[in-house]
Parts: sequence; C-alpha cells; structure tokens
Amino acid sequence: MNEFLVLTITAMVPFLFVAQGTMLSGRAGIFSVSQEGLMLLGAAVGYLVSLQFGSNAVGLVVAGLAGAVFGAALAWATTYLRMDQFVVGLALFFLAGGTASLLYRVVIGEDEPPRIPPLPDVALGLDALVYVAVALSLFLWWWLYRTDAGMRLRSVGENPKAADSLGINVTRTRMIAGTVGAALMAIGGAYLPMVFSGVYADGIVAGRGWIAIALAFFGGWRPQFILLGSAFFAAMDVLAQKAQVSGLAIPHQFVAMLPYLATLLVMVFAFRWALVPQFLGRNYDRESRIVG
Repeated sequence: MNEFLVLTITAMVPFLFVAQGTMLSGRAGIFSVSQEGLMLLGAAVGYLVSLQFGSNAVGLVVAGLAGAVFGAALAWATTYLRMDQFVVGLALFFLAGGTASLLYRVVIGEDEPPRIPPLPDVALGLDALVYVAVALSLFLWWWLYRTDAGMRLRSVGENPKAADSLGINVTRTRMIAGTVGAALMAIGGAYLPMVFSGVYADGIVAGRGWIAIALAFFGGWRPQFILLGSAFFAAMDVLAQKAQVSGLAIPHQFVAMLPYLATLLVMVFAFRWALVPQFLGRNYDRESRIVG
C-alpha cells in the first residue's frame, strides 16, 4: 500500500477515537473539553501498563478504564450536581494532564524511558486498532440511526424533557454516554506511544484533542462524517510532517501550524451546516421548566 496512504490511515486513528467519543457524549448533551488531558492520561497509563505487563492490549484496556473514571466524574458533576459543563471539563483537563505527568515521573523518573513494542500489523501494513476504529465509526452510525437505543440517546441530547416524559432515563443515559465517550478519548491517547513513539512524553498529544473537538462540529455530530473528517485532518498532519523532513525552504513553524490552519478554514464553513444537538452543554433538571 502507498506509504502516504498508510501513514494517513494510521494517523487518523487517534482522531477517530477521540472525536467519536466527543460525539457520543455530545449526543447525550454532555460537551466535554477534557480531550487533550484525557489523551495525555491515556497515553501515560497505556504506556506504563504496557511496559509493566508486556501487553499493549492490557495497556489499552486500562487506559480506557482510566478515561472512563474521568468521564463518569464529568457526567456525575454535571448531571447530579448540575455544575457548569465547561468549567468542570476544563478542571478535568488540567487534572488528567497533571495526573499523566505525575504517574510517568513516579514510575519512570528522570531515567531514559524504555520503549514498548509497537502494535503489530495484521493486514496491509496496518495494525488492528485501525480496523477497530473504522468498525467503531460504522457501528456508531448504525447504532445511532438504526436502533431504538440510539434513538433514545439522540432524544436525550435534543430534548431531555420530552425524552423524560416518554420514560427514558435521562440521568442514566448521560452517565453512560459520558463515561463511554471519555473511555474512547483515553484509548485514542494510548494509541500514540504504541504506534508513533514507543514512549510517553508530555507533548505527545500535540493538540490532537482540540482538533478532535473541531472534528465533532465539522462532522455535524454524525459518525460517518467524522470518519471522513478524521481522514482529512490526518492527511494534513502527515503532509506537515513530510514537509518538515523534506528539506523545503519553508519555516518549520509555518509547516507545523498547517493542520491547525486547515482546521480553522474548514470550521468557518462547517459551522454553517453543522447540526449541533439542541441541548449540547446544557444541564437538565426534571423539576424545573428551565434547562441550564
């Protein structure tokens, strides 16, 4: 397979996991801004657990569980305590990032970090998580639009009062969506040391979490369009990396900002047609007529 295509498909995996996790939470009305921190947490936990147990699979599972804890905390604080989603999400962003850095320094310290083996290729020069990420996107599309459970989730994010009146448990739905969504974000972070670097570093995420938020809007909070958008932004990321090592007479700072510039340009047009869940970022109180 063409090298550029392989690199692009591989690079889109973390975008897919994080953006689909953002979409899943958002479809229930929970808008997380913790992606960057959760990816760092997933990268640190995934690396350290893989190093300890000699298994990337175990590292991915534990990273997902760590992310789920933070996602449950966000969902609980905003659903039961009705705290501001942006404020809690921002606090969890810093907490997750700080926890990742602390865990790494407690376990590894200042020593030269050992590398973990990369995820093995299973077909066409691609690792198993590539196929899992694509299959996840297709499954989420089918589940959201072809099943009763998916319809109930979407109704909670669109009109929780109406969903509640129909007997849908809004609280439980938001808790599950927020927890699973954050687990996917952390798995997206764990993928980075297992494929790209072999080690953890505080700058390993490099803004991918923020781009994933933009991807959710770009894709109109629909899994199939998020899949396409992830491929586009991954291609921009790979092009920037290729340009940096090709010896072109272009300042590396300019090349490094290409993915973010592409994000801004695309979002200018995407916001015009993006179908955002009506109650995204808003808390629901069944005892009140006002949802805030």
